[in-house]
Amino acid sequence: MNRLGDQPSPYLRQHADNPVDWYPWGEEAFAAARQRDVPVLLSVGYSACHWCHVMAHESFEDDDVAAVINDLFVNVKVDREERPDVDAVYMEATQAMTGSGGWPMTVFMTPEGEPFFCGTYFPRQRQRGMPGFLDVCRAIDDAWRNRRDDLAEQATRLSDHLRQTVGAAPGSRAVPGAEAVDTAVAGLLEAHDDEAGGFGRAPKFPQPTTVDLLLRHAARPDAPQRAEALRAATTTLDAMAAGGLYDHVGGGFARYSVDDRWLVPHFEKMLYDQALLVRAYLHAWQLTGAARHRQVLDETVTYVLRDLRHPGGGFFSAEDADSEGEEGRFSTWTPAEIRAALGPDEAAAAMEWYGVTEEGNFEGRNILNRLHAPGRIERPPLIEDCRLRLFDARNERVRPGLDDKVLTEWNGLMLASLAEAAAATGNRAWLEAAVETGEMLCLRLRTPEGRWLRTWQGDPTDPDDPGRAHQPAFAADHAALVDGFTRLAEATGEARWIAVARATAEALRALFRDEAGSGFFTTGSDGEALVARPKDLQDGATPSANSNAAWALLRLAALTGDERDQEAAEEVLALLGPFVERAPTAFAHLAAALDLHTRGATEVVVPGPATELVAEVHRRWLPTGVVAWGETYDSPLWEGRQPGRAYVCRRFACQAPVEDPTALAAQLDAVTA
Repeated sequence: MNRLGDQPSPYLRQHADNPVDWYPWGEEAFAAARQRDVPVLLSVGYSACHWCHVMAHESFEDDDVAAVINDLFVNVKVDREERPDVDAVYMEATQAMTGSGGWPMTVFMTPEGEPFFCGTYFPRQRQRGMPGFLDVCRAIDDAWRNRRDDLAEQATRLSDHLRQTVGAAPGSRAVPGAEAVDTAVAGLLEAHDDEAGGFGRAPKFPQPTTVDLLLRHAARPDAPQRAEALRAATTTLDAMAAGGLYDHVGGGFARYSVDDRWLVPHFEKMLYDQALLVRAYLHAWQLTGAARHRQVLDETVTYVLRDLRHPGGGFFSAEDADSEGEEGRFSTWTPAEIRAALGPDEAAAAMEWYGVTEEGNFEGRNILNRLHAPGRIERPPLIEDCRLRLFDARNERVRPGLDDKVLTEWNGLMLASLAEAAAATGNRAWLEAAVETGEMLCLRLRTPEGRWLRTWQGDPTDPDDPGRAHQPAFAADHAALVDGFTRLAEATGEARWIAVARATAEALRALFRDEAGSGFFTTGSDGEALVARPKDLQDGATPSANSNAAWALLRLAALTGDERDQEAAEEVLALLGPFVERAPTAFAHLAAALDLHTRGATEVVVPGPATELVAEVHRRWLPTGVVAWGETYDSPLWEGRQPGRAYVCRRFACQAPVEDPTALAAQLDAVTA
């Protein structure tokens, strides 16, 4: 019996019609394995994962394969985006056993959850040196029946490894100084691809927190290699926006590029990529004033609000890479399709602009791009008109699949970026969307007792559908929410958002903090006990729970004066700070938090309603700045402040209050110099 039909996760429901007797993760599955005395087959993936779909089509939708694995195992399906704790533990086991990892992840384990054989994608039949999935399953069954002691020993070794490493707390006890950030930036500049942008070889990932660290360094007037940092950051931003990684018709970014020059993407679009890239292009625009960066910012936010927004607030998780059974079918073009949409004359101009050829650049079709003119993406009126008509024509196609679950962490990331971008640009529609998102999160993703939850899913067309929220939220969810609500308070001047941020920070400390003073665990003290209690330490596609917690708590503490948040952030910096110099791409967001800590926050207070003074603060990028304005709340920042004046403070010293935006601009220039 397949048990996935009523699951909130769209990814799990994609497998509800499989002939496999899938269980969702839970005690029911492990109890069944103990009763039958068989191993558990764990398959972990996510809805936008191309090879997850391939393995599903080849094996999990096949009656013969299903008959075998139903007979030999208890089969469990997990959406890694819903259960990052489960994913983290067993991915560590997979990497320890195979030397690499990825999704789909395939793990065989005992009924006690101890893994003994791990892998990723297995083809239906043996090919290209890879064993066939059924061959693997039969070999596992043979070992389970005839060599169980060997499997038990392997499971014990792997489980011991997990307990020692997944929750490990390396590092020294002192917070490094500013020189660690300078060394990290120097390391990034050495690793940067100065021709094509990005870091390393194919496949290339956007790494927006790394680019943002370079921009942060470039914004510091006394920084060594400042010009080089700006050059590297803008080279990468321009290359990504010129390549096929960027959707030149509808806006937004694909997950990564399979080549080293950003031309051919893996076409799925993830909410977290949009959230983090919005920040990078926003900060680049604020720092340089370049219209091309503002164009990418506007079009990426437009994409998110248009295609990923739930009508009741909040954002969906992802769009798939495939449509009509083909990867990239929705996004690619033939010359004939462009001529049909535009007519011969305009089509010729559009094809020249976007590098379209008869032979194509992707499986006989064309990925629109500007790689022949990186940095020159601002469209003349004719090309902009063509783009809009191509967009209309593309809307007639079958859209890629939508993962319509609302994840708390990713929504927190998007909330922070959207609120900051709305404040910087003065875009009221963006601010309204940010407020609506904050309200939706508070309404749908908190229990009546105040416990945050990880995931919600409801009718994607009905703003009033209460939907279903489940799974206690993790440390990464709480950290992203603290940052998102703090940014929303700074954008709106409403004290209610600081109150939510403070309550969420308190829950983060209470549920996830390591009592030994070594950062935050992934799972709460009230959560399910796995074979190991992991810690999310390294930045990846998203900031780690620990780096984002350090960042968010430092900013919140600067606004509220709460020493408990400051101390918790400093524990993370002491734990992981030494790794900033050694592995800057894996700790880029942590380096930003370390930079904020070592330089100290610039605090700007403008009591009362929005004025030109508030606009002057919002329009510029203050990498270490926090802004308190509008409604007052419990904080030393408000003491003795008068409405109609702006107060700028840094390192416990305040400048004279000013009433004129020009005078405020001069003070802000001085504190950032």
